[in-house]
Amino acid sequence: MTVLYDYWRSSASYRVRIALGLAGMDWTSVSVDLTKGEQTEPAHLTRNPQGLVPAIELDGKCFTQSLAILEYLDETRDLNLLPGDAAERANIRALAHAVAIDIHPICNLRVAKHAVAASEGAITMEGWMQAFIGPGLQALEAMVDAGDYCHGSSVTLADLCLVPQLYNAQRWKVDLTGMPKLTRIGAHLESLPAFAAAHPDKTPH
Repeated sequence: MTVLYDYWRSSASYRVRIALGLAGMDWTSVSVDLTKGEQTEPAHLTRNPQGLVPAIELDGKCFTQSLAILEYLDETRDLNLLPGDAAERANIRALAHAVAIDIHPICNLRVAKHAVAASEGAITMEGWMQAFIGPGLQALEAMVDAGDYCHGSSVTLADLCLVPQLYNAQRWKVDLTGMPKLTRIGAHLESLPAFAAAHPDKTPH
């Protein structure tokens, strides 16, 4: 049985839910409520010593880190998330990393909460998120292709990173009017069954 230790609004978990859907897999979702601190409880730290989600029990092993999980699923379930030659794959990874490594960590809930607390309220949660998500996505707008996907003519690793970040952007009222390519790509991807089924509103919480 595949078990995903998940949180409905976690961008990293959202990516993995999309990949599981693309793979046509059945899985059980176990909620780890980040707002209640359940990620720091001993049972979860046994699964993931970093105290993060997702963690996934899959193929008799337990995996952490969403990008590592995505590449494992890609390699073992033939998802073709990294198609093409070495240069194309490097470009796809650059797009994915622009979100998952550059935007996401600084907008992680625990980071943003620390900034708000340390500033004694001078920084708001919404202001912090807008300050980093907006410029990060604006740079990505210049990097992606002009079609219905971040790169090429099929779903890649970059698309699995983009959609959850667009969800966060909308949640924090980031102005996306100057990002027509990203909004078009996002709208197309959200119409695909695996993406639609993975949406936070469809996830138990």
